[in-house]
Amino acid sequence: MSSEALHVAREKLSRQTLEMHYAITSLMEELEAVDWYRQRADDIEDPELKAIVLHNAREELEHASMVLEWIRRHDPEIDVQLREYLFTDGSIVGREKDSADSHGL
Repeated sequence: MSSEALHVAREKLSRQTLEMHYAITSLMEELEAVDWYRQRADDIEDPELKAIVLHNAREELEHASMVLEWIRRHDPEIDVQLREYLFTDGSIVGREKDSADSHGL
């Protein structure tokens, strides 16, 4: 998988950068698995098998949520962005415009 490749020599990367890379790669893989399971579920006619596959998708969402929280706790910039945009109402893009207006940008 191309997301696993490092773009810089491993010995030049800090342990913190490597671990964040591992976390981001894991998040991508978990979300990709959710997508695969949901696509399969849409094509499955057997109700029991469909329920199992959707259960698997929910498990992958749990894993993705855990690693996203780890990323948030370890990257202050991501923490700021998630706090700005997650669990809000209204226009997502409008939040960015409102924030820029309030900062005189």
